[in-house]
Amino acid sequence: MNLQGIKDRVGRLFTGTYHSIRTKLLTCFLVVTLIPLFSLGGLSYYQSAKVINSQFGKYGDNAVAQLEQQTSSALGRMKQTAETIYSYLLDPSHSGIGAGTPSTYGDIMEKNDFESLLKSLRTQLTAGIYIITTSGYYYGENNLDVNKLGNIPMWSTRPKAYAGTYWLGFYKQDHSIKSSDSDNVPVIGLAVPIHHPDKAQDGSIILIEESAEELLRSYAKFEADTHAHLLITSPDGTIVYETDAPYTPHDNDVTWSRTLGVNQWTMEARVPAKAFYQSSGVIRANTMVVAIVSCLLAFGIAYLFSSRFTSRIRTLKDSMQKVSFGKLDTRTPIEGRDELGSLDMSFNRMVTGVQTLIGEVEQSERLKKEAELRAFHYQINPHLLFNTLNSIQWKARLQGAEDIRQMLYHLTMVLEGNLDISQELVTLNRELRMIGHFLKIQEIRYGEVFRYELDCDEAFLPYLIPRMTLQPLFENIFFHAFTDGQGEIHVKVEEDHDELVLTLRDNGAGIKEEKLAQLFSPEMKRKGRGGLGVRNADQKFKLHFGPLYGLKVHSIKGEGTTITIRWPKKEESFNDESRVL
Repeated sequence: MNLQGIKDRVGRLFTGTYHSIRTKLLTCFLVVTLIPLFSLGGLSYYQSAKVINSQFGKYGDNAVAQLEQQTSSALGRMKQTAETIYSYLLDPSHSGIGAGTPSTYGDIMEKNDFESLLKSLRTQLTAGIYIITTSGYYYGENNLDVNKLGNIPMWSTRPKAYAGTYWLGFYKQDHSIKSSDSDNVPVIGLAVPIHHPDKAQDGSIILIEESAEELLRSYAKFEADTHAHLLITSPDGTIVYETDAPYTPHDNDVTWSRTLGVNQWTMEARVPAKAFYQSSGVIRANTMVVAIVSCLLAFGIAYLFSSRFTSRIRTLKDSMQKVSFGKLDTRTPIEGRDELGSLDMSFNRMVTGVQTLIGEVEQSERLKKEAELRAFHYQINPHLLFNTLNSIQWKARLQGAEDIRQMLYHLTMVLEGNLDISQELVTLNRELRMIGHFLKIQEIRYGEVFRYELDCDEAFLPYLIPRMTLQPLFENIFFHAFTDGQGEIHVKVEEDHDELVLTLRDNGAGIKEEKLAQLFSPEMKRKGRGGLGVRNADQKFKLHFGPLYGLKVHSIKGEGTTITIRWPKKEESFNDESRVL
């Protein structure tokens, strides 16, 4: 199928002009399947994404809170250490701690006690505790090169006159006298100036350094887990810490922030919206993949189901088309006991009935044509025959042969009735008159040796009966039943609801049982005229009134024969068309 064909089908499908049952079934199946599929998929994605985003947001917020707590703890320890040292120096009993090199025994002892204090304040994370005097002399571990303190980025930029604490931020510790493995260790520093005009330490600076490896490792882990950009700034806007990777903030970034209570540093973590919704994006992608696969699977199942269902309908349709083309031997296979199976069986029965009916119609038409041919044969020169009989009749009258004249008269009336084929249905009165003429001939022929009795109400005389159906039966009586015309004939006409029943009974020779069984068989070849009139009369009734009507013969050899004829009451109409009562 080319592209234009596909477009045409899709267009007809959406405009409702496509009448294929398979396409309609496929469309309905897909609609019924895909609506709940997409609804459940969309709802599941929405709920899952909502939960994931909420959990990720809480995780990020908690992680920043942990970083804030961890950082505040370190800064708090440093600040507390500085305050302890500051309190120690303010004690008036420690007057031996001066700004220069101890020169007396007391000063040295005081120095040793002070440095013992500094050592006691150290923890595992302490990187250095120093008291740097204005003369350049310092207390603490003997590895400090005062001249290298300027390497600290915020040391040289600290205000000349400040009070309280001054946080130096994160930097590499590289101010030792000799380079060692401990150099370049990341630390976080705190500088606390000493303001005590009455003391020699006035103007000195307490420098507290603590290892920042653990903090920086926590920052890096947070950045790796959340793909966040971490920024720590001081209250004056100075950047204390920032993620190494370059970052451009956007308005839709997800932000978590905390303010440290120790020094009012602001800790802010920003996550790009794309990274924040990455997990929900994975769920959305998986949901779409599952939906697409489900759609393809549903389409395949719907296609197979609709094809299997409609193939039976197409088979039935093709069978109907074949029957419409005249192939009456077409039958459709019955593949199930469902409604379509019942339809297939009904179709097969219908075709069988039609085939049988057509056969009956063909048989009827054939019989009618044979009757017409016989009628044409009987019409050959009827006028010559009548004129000849009239001439013989008048000659018999002139010669005084009254019996011959009477015989010719009645024969002429009988022949006239036989050759008048203008009406196939005549009144019962006319048919009985023809029987009367026929019996007059037989009476002249045999004499008054037989007795004829007619029992028929006059109300039955107008009803129609097929022409020339009683005379052959009377002929059979005189040719086969009576010996020399002797016997009794009784005719009785009755009504049975909407039907007439004529009973013709004689006490003649009767019919043999085997001949009686073959009387109505059309295949049996007959010898002479025996039984031919009975079968023809029966066929006439069936042709005109249907297969339910016709003759029934009951006969006993030596005791006579009884013929019963049944047909519907039918009266002649004024426009020469008969009507059934």
